Amino acid sequence: MKILVTGGMGYIGSHTCVELLNDGYEIVVIDDFSNSKPEVEDKIKTITGKDFKFYEGDIKNRKLLNKIFEENKIDAVMHFAGYKAVGESVKKPLMYYDNNLNTTLTLLDVMKEHGCNKFIFSSSATVYGKPHTLPILEDFPLSTTNPYGTTKLMIEMILKDLFIADNDLNITILRYFNPIGAHESGLIGENPNDIPNNLMPYIVKVATGEYECLSVFGNDYDTHDGTGVRDYIHVVDLAKGHIKALENMNGLKYYNLGTGNGFSVLDLVNTFEKVNNVKVNYKIAPRREGDIDACYADASLAKKELGWETTKTIEDMCKDAYNFVIKNK
Repeated sequence: MKILVTGGMGYIGSHTCVELLNDGYEIVVIDDFSNSKPEVEDKIKTITGKDFKFYEGDIKNRKLLNKIFEENKIDAVMHFAGYKAVGESVKKPLMYYDNNLNTTLTLLDVMKEHGCNKFIFSSSATVYGKPHTLPILEDFPLSTTNPYGTTKLMIEMILKDLFIADNDLNITILRYFNPIGAHESGLIGENPNDIPNNLMPYIVKVATGEYECLSVFGNDYDTHDGTGVRDYIHVVDLAKGHIKALENMNGLKYYNLGTGNGFSVLDLVNTFEKVNNVKVNYKIAPRREGDIDACYADASLAKKELGWETTKTIEDMCKDAYNFVIKNK
């Protein structure tokens, strides 16, 4: 079975490529390196001992996509490519709508032309907006608090309409909570090209002395210590969820991928300091537009229908994230 992985050199995409190759799948990868690095290709090959075909380019490029489908018999697509930072999306909404929507529309259209009917979409817990109760179930009302989340929700709506129009499609929508950590080899991990927009890479850069201080955005949320609570999931557990989804495709399905446990920003900072024996300087800063108090999953549906559950702890996530950066300094 041959899988096209869009954004496969990125953080979640690269870890999923490793799991796919380790499980015996063939992969074809496209990435434009807008938020990833070329050396990841060789690192995936080193970890797995396996080769794969790679195309550099933007998936809005219909000509390139057609070339990929013409040169390879693609059985299924895993779509990771897209901009992903909440704060940046609030400042640059048009950039997010243009990139995230147009790449997906082009990809879906080219898939249809070539008779490929299996699609796994990288969605987000942001589609739940500000949940009224916790933990979050897949059938909760959907809303968004920022443009990034709105692009994910709009794509989910597009996919639902597409399935209504063509029931022969198999579409699985995976709603991620907060991926952190890195592969235990230390070869691949979260390594943004610019100033990090996500919490863990920023913590790591403070711990290694690259940045002086972590800004904790808000300490007056309705949580146990006033800082925002999220469901942090190890990226390898998340990647394995995609394999389980691929093995169980049947119609249109939605799954939460999370641990079911909520940890605050300060919980994460304190755990990171403890397991890595380092200091992380932080200061309290004003809340960010679009952030919510707390968000964590009920992932029981993925366990029941996919046979998937997480195995790694918050300590594993902190150790592996730091190990990756130390090994790649």
